[in-house]
Amino acid sequence: MNDNATQTWFAVDVTADSAAAEAVEYAFNVSEALGTEINIFRKDKAEEVCVVGYFDCEPDHDAVSAAIEDALQIHGLTRQSIRSTAIRKVENTDWLAEWKKHWKPTVVGKFVIAPPWEAVDENEKIVIRIEPNMAFGTGTHETTQLCLQAIGDNYRAGQTFLDVGTGTGILAIAAAKLATENTENSENSLAEIIACDTDADSVRIARENAMVNGVGDDIEFVEGSINDKTPVFDFVCANLTIDVIVPLLPLLLAKSREKLVLSGILVEQKDIIYAELQKFEISNFKFQIKGEWICVVISMN
Repeated sequence: MNDNATQTWFAVDVTADSAAAEAVEYAFNVSEALGTEINIFRKDKAEEVCVVGYFDCEPDHDAVSAAIEDALQIHGLTRQSIRSTAIRKVENTDWLAEWKKHWKPTVVGKFVIAPPWEAVDENEKIVIRIEPNMAFGTGTHETTQLCLQAIGDNYRAGQTFLDVGTGTGILAIAAAKLATENTENSENSLAEIIACDTDADSVRIARENAMVNGVGDDIEFVEGSINDKTPVFDFVCANLTIDVIVPLLPLLLAKSREKLVLSGILVEQKDIIYAELQKFEISNFKFQIKGEWICVVISMN
């Protein structure tokens, strides 16, 4: 990325039904946009919005369109939800500086998620610093917040932890910070914490974020996914999407000893995950809901 504050940026403007705004944002996130924003496109037609994704180099139009198509399908929407898509240059704008003004710390249960440049006064919270390389995983999205809440409520120091689809590494960092806080006055060593992702850039970003948070040596980051050779962990967290979770569910259950947290599931997909859990005779679980999203906290014993 060009570090020049006044470089040329590229913006992708997608005019869409308001119901599709979150799907478009999701598509921008997986396309590695540096950030997104939603503008009311017409004041007299509030059901239409303009979702903007910002990139530091010109994105491939076909690749972005494909990502939007996939996101619409995940959200149960059709291509007719999109009115138009256009790419434009944003000349000589210190866009990152402007965006930084609007990203403020987010409190989630025991944690406060903040960018590195923001002062935080939450002395009783565990502070996690995340660089805004991806919007998913900065603590602003409901799926991330649901997972953080589940970790804060259920994870105990001494438990081994596996983060499947780590993204920015925020969930593994949360577990490591919880464990560090609870063992710093004892002789117990930290339990194994592993975070994996199939995207090499995500693994790199997650590792950098862990270093920023002082837990870089406490987490092992792995490129790839789980398989039959993956060991069993006490606590497993998988913040993915339903189309990824369902085929992985047998492995996720097999690799979870005490707790399994599943997120990235839309409220309207609740019956799907419920039916899948019934296939494995899993009955000791609870749903947590935030906005349009749910997570499932499964007790394995």
